[in-house]
Amino acid sequence: MLLLAGSLTTMTGGVIAPILPDMIQQLHFDPSVAAHLVSIHCLTIALSSPLLGILADKVGSLWVLVPSLLLYALFGTVGAIIQSILPLLVSRALLGVASGGIAAASLGLLGNMYDGQQRSQALAYATTTLTIAGILFPLLGGWLGNINWRFTFGLYSLGIPLAVVVVVMLRQQTQPTKVNQIASNKLGRVLGDRRVVGLLLTLGVASIVMYTVVIYAPLYFKATMNAGAALNGIILAARAIGAAIISAFAAQRLLQSLGTARATAVGFALMAVTLATLPLLEQLYLILFMAGLFGAGFGIVLPSLYSALADVAPVNLRSSILALGTGAGFLGQFFSPILLSPVLDSSGLPSVFYTAASLSAAIAIPLILFGNDGRITTR
Repeated sequence: MLLLAGSLTTMTGGVIAPILPDMIQQLHFDPSVAAHLVSIHCLTIALSSPLLGILADKVGSLWVLVPSLLLYALFGTVGAIIQSILPLLVSRALLGVASGGIAAASLGLLGNMYDGQQRSQALAYATTTLTIAGILFPLLGGWLGNINWRFTFGLYSLGIPLAVVVVVMLRQQTQPTKVNQIASNKLGRVLGDRRVVGLLLTLGVASIVMYTVVIYAPLYFKATMNAGAALNGIILAARAIGAAIISAFAAQRLLQSLGTARATAVGFALMAVTLATLPLLEQLYLILFMAGLFGAGFGIVLPSLYSALADVAPVNLRSSILALGTGAGFLGQFFSPILLSPVLDSSGLPSVFYTAASLSAAIAIPLILFGNDGRITTR
């Protein structure tokens, strides 16, 4: 149930991306403004998830997760009846806040329900679920949108039955954590730990690099191969499938054999190599292979970093710290086009991939050279 609830955060923007052209056409939106309907939630998730993670530690994760699921359904489905752009943007922003609560509470519960290797595996399954959701929900959104684009917003109502099931299944497993002034001061000390800061920054960089493929690969293959929506969807699906397989079946083994730092380095190295190679390929089978390999790299990086965050976080502050990781990831997604658009304007699409590859390599190389007993950084 936690994996299903957490997967709704992936659905937030993914389900309306296929119907955005129809919305622009029928509601007469400005395309440059309407594009924010797909991305504004990333900013509000980034801003809200740390605060809601702290709240989850204070009042209990269930008291954050259930209202967030219900508000997710409300703010999501209301988009079907809104006719103007500003109220729709506001509803999408509030949907991001609800998604932030879902992410903070579900990750916190996963982190608290398991320890050690079991927790690492649970977080790897969470990555797999999010990745599979990233494939399925856009397909569902496009299928419903072919009937009527307004029907797509009905998918957000999944938050209601999930809220009911979560209450039934988890009410005995989640209790409020006693967070007093001492614990609050301890949170400040944890956030001052160089390991935590390093992990949060690394999560942000990983999201910037990952979103490079999501945003710019379709543009590149459209320009070079005249790829349509179907082919671009297949290429992005190959990336997601690679991430799902590695997260579920190999990430934990790499963590055990290499330690967190070097396993993370392997993931970033795979992302760097595939990004640098992608603009040089012309054969479709090689493009699909490299897209899958890129996804595999991300499928190693994400659970490794979340597992490391869970390891350094005190038990009574784990929701707060993991929520900060969620915020850092979504903030990276939000800033990815902001940082890379100047590269696109000045040097073209291939340079965007080379820049992201360099960024990924800049993380991988120090971890390969200086990674030690599994810590990303040392005190």
